[in-house]
Amino acid sequence: MGLNLKEKQNHKYSVSLTWTGNKGLGTQRYDAYDRDFTIKADKKPDLIGSSDPAFRGDPTRWNPEDLLVSSLSACHQLWYLHLCAVNQINVIAYFDEAIGTMVEHSSGSGEFTLVTLQPTIEISKDSDVDLAKNLHQTAHELCFIARSVNFEVACNPTIIVSDNF
Repeated sequence: MGLNLKEKQNHKYSVSLTWTGNKGLGTQRYDAYDRDFTIKADKKPDLIGSSDPAFRGDPTRWNPEDLLVSSLSACHQLWYLHLCAVNQINVIAYFDEAIGTMVEHSSGSGEFTLVTLQPTIEISKDSDVDLAKNLHQTAHELCFIARSVNFEVACNPTIIVSDNF
């Protein structure tokens, strides 16, 4: 498929996270603090986050669960675009509505059981529709994030052939 896989390389990712939810009492009581935080990384805009609103978080901020689902969606999309480029599939547009399912147990613990990617991809009329659809499986197999999680990541793509391109 035109992939030029290199020797094994290590890549490191470094972020800092600062809790910004101390309202003056620290964590003296469960309701005495906010779950807000800021994530920073060199040369990137700050990302403000909180816990999911179900866990006393701010619904206007990104939560870790959103970020996990987003990471899977973005990683898949990046691999897919690469594979299309090297296989002469001309992608005009790409949009994904990814959905993650997390189960919470009575103990308060929980885990993700499924993330479903639902990308809609518009390709040029001279592109191979079957290959465009099949490249999603290859993208899934190569996606760093999908390869790192212990739950199912499903992909239900829709391919649209453009009349204008």
